[in-house]
Amino acid sequence: MNTTRPRRSLARRALVALAGVAIAVTTLSGCLYAAIPPETAATPAPSRQPDLDGIPAGFESFYTQSLDWTPCSGTDAGSYDCTTVTAPLDWSDPGAGSLELAVIRRAATNGDAIGSLLTNPGGPGASGYDLIAQSASFAVGTALSDVYDVIGFDPRGVGRSTAVRCFDAKAMDAYLFDIPADPRGSDGWTAELTHRNKDFVAACEQNSGGILPFITTDNAARDMDLLRGVLGDAKLNYLGYSYGTFLGATYAKLFPERVGRLVLDGAIDPSVSGLDVGTTQAVGFESALRAYMADCLAGRGCPFTGSVDDAMADLGALLASVDKTPLKATDGRMLGADSLMTGIIAALYSQDSWSNLTQALSDALSGDPDMAFLLADFYYNRTDGTYGDNSTEAFRAYNCMDYPLDTSQADQDAATARIEQQAPTIAPYWQGVDVCEVWPYPPTGVRERITADGAAPIVVVGTTNDPATPYEWSVSLAAQLSSGVLVTREGEGHTGYNKGNACVDTAVEAYLVSGTVPQDGLTCTS
Repeated sequence: MNTTRPRRSLARRALVALAGVAIAVTTLSGCLYAAIPPETAATPAPSRQPDLDGIPAGFESFYTQSLDWTPCSGTDAGSYDCTTVTAPLDWSDPGAGSLELAVIRRAATNGDAIGSLLTNPGGPGASGYDLIAQSASFAVGTALSDVYDVIGFDPRGVGRSTAVRCFDAKAMDAYLFDIPADPRGSDGWTAELTHRNKDFVAACEQNSGGILPFITTDNAARDMDLLRGVLGDAKLNYLGYSYGTFLGATYAKLFPERVGRLVLDGAIDPSVSGLDVGTTQAVGFESALRAYMADCLAGRGCPFTGSVDDAMADLGALLASVDKTPLKATDGRMLGADSLMTGIIAALYSQDSWSNLTQALSDALSGDPDMAFLLADFYYNRTDGTYGDNSTEAFRAYNCMDYPLDTSQADQDAATARIEQQAPTIAPYWQGVDVCEVWPYPPTGVRERITADGAAPIVVVGTTNDPATPYEWSVSLAAQLSSGVLVTREGEGHTGYNKGNACVDTAVEAYLVSGTVPQDGLTCTS
């Protein structure tokens, strides 16, 4: 256990925000569930023979395993079947044991699939199984589901796969929502948050069955090659969102010769540190918040008046007010600035949620925190006091293993100064105590440029005012990749494909369906 004095982390809230693509999925696709009737008869996807080319020595039994597919259900129309794939616990030691990966497959609608299309919704920690089971049409769109067997899977440590387990719901509520007794930034505040982190980490270690040191993106990318092989695909076709871009880029780094058609939407720059991730995201969310505020002021029912600067100052005053005097919700929880900020962040992932944010802020100004808590609960996938998945636990497990703790105090000070200057509304509530400081295993990940020399073209989609994965990261990743192709969506919100922009959708679908590579630098206006 790391016993060094805890430091405050600027990446804490920022990295949590990467899980938010799951929020966007629910927000944008919830209305589709009742609108699309279930299909009563369909043909399951054909099982192909495993692809055995280039199996790593010692892992033959994993690649040659037989899969037991059973019918299962999905919300959208189509034929679904599910299976469990056995993967090695440690990809450096085939004898170290195994874990299970939960997989769902939606058969190609036209009945003659050109192959499998693996998907990942982000996180780390979001459920790819649920993405396809609950919202396949949002995840991939009709053009792709017509011709691909669409694959959703829970990466190691996540959801239905062998999962990271930490707190029960009551303890998780206390961990996420309880307000420290001492003032923000004081020694007592730091000590209380450190104590909470230690309790959380101890629970994760006790309840996760020894998997914590193996919950890494590198291992998850190797798992993805195993899925490719057992599904019978010679090349990996893949659509990854948000954190899923880092997973896809890591795959391309490890297996460039097995890259088929990859689309990485809402990219993370693999070369930047966790500190830089947090700093850049703070600035991105401030920018998105200002865009929201301009829209609010131009419409009806906005609780703010004056200029955008005036409104941001009033919002800052609201945050300071609930930080000093929290508001009691109907369920007894107290809304402080941290939970209100979580609700704000949740709503900034999609313009479709801006009206919910307006209601939450209006209510909070009137002393009612219930809508703000609804947004925060949405962020954590919490309903009526229960959590629908383990995304919070898995998120922390991945990031503590993936991001080196190697930033200097000077770097921390410079990041703090940048956030205070460029994100003044968010800045007071962005910094916390880093749970990774007390994680029981040292990080094994590296932050480096990924070139994936020899890979087929990899399409990177970036949205110009994406708050969670700022546009500059997509530009950087596309430039790093030897075969990177950048597609730009001008607009708001997180990620670009299947968001109503025909230009982006056409470019992505033409590549994934027929292999037509978009023009590098293609810009799609809103």
